[in-house]
Order: sequence, then C-alpha cells, then structure tokens
Amino acid sequence: MKIGARNRLDGKVIEIKRGTVMCQVKVRITGGATMESVMTLDSLDELGIKKGDKVRLAVKAVNVIGIKD
Repeated sequence: MKIGARNRLDGKVIEIKRGTVMCQVKVRITGGATMESVMTLDSLDELGIKKGDKVRLAVKAVNVIGIKD
C-alpha cells in the first residue's frame, strides 16, 4: 500500500485495550519507546492485529500546536 506519510516506525504490539466501539493499540517501537494508535474495533478486526504482531506505524501530523504554560 502506498501512503503519503514519510514518518514510519516499526514496532511490536504490546497491548490492546478494547472498548465498545474503539480500541487503543500500544506499540513498542525500535529504541524502546511506546506509541499508541486509536482505531475502531472493525478496523482492528479487518487488519487482524493481535498482541505480539509486528506492525509499522505511519505518523502524519495535521497540526502542530505550541503551548506555553
């Protein structure tokens, strides 16, 4: 599949939290940091993502917001 996002990170699914409609998929990326993706349960099932799977995350920021406390 071709996508426009240039920032791609490989990792392993370490946790999936399922809700009633949505889920959080936690991924440990190369280097040890973790990232999370939120998706519908339908998407999770269609992709067949399970704990322990190797996945690639594509990051495409629509907005970057600076905040000063």
